[in-house]
Amino acid sequence: MSQLDRILDANKLFQALNPWSASPGSPRPTRQLVILSCMDTRLDLLRALGLEVGEAHFIRNAGGRVTEDARRSIALSTRVLGTTEIGVIHHDRCGLEGRSNDELRAATGVDIDFLPFPSVEGSVRHDVGLIRAWPWLTPGTLVWGAVYDVDDASLRVVAAPE
Repeated sequence: MSQLDRILDANKLFQALNPWSASPGSPRPTRQLVILSCMDTRLDLLRALGLEVGEAHFIRNAGGRVTEDARRSIALSTRVLGTTEIGVIHHDRCGLEGRSNDELRAATGVDIDFLPFPSVEGSVRHDVGLIRAWPWLTPGTLVWGAVYDVDDASLRVVAAPE
């Protein structure tokens, strides 16, 4: 059985237990929040942040880094869909922490910048700084950063909102 078959079976059960219309709400997050975080499977961000479906946008990539695609998504979220707060959440024991591009290129056979970093706290502060410095950032948008502990799901703020 492929993962798709399992997903389709789970979706049928989900639909049976959670009946609602095909369009249950707005694409605008009700908490006006967008979170940029890592794709790591250990992060259960909805539950860990006390959020429900529809309350925030989530942008996930390797390392939770500010990439061109993350910028595109954040621009749409803030400029079109009304978010007013951006959280950057990286996590401890990330596969990009302490690695080099050379090492990752050798492991993958792909010659790109994987955006590795020496310190998770430093990567959060760096990415928060990049977002705050963007000329298109809507005035008044709060930007903050935290580190997620994969063992106990706690958050440690390393860049307070400004």
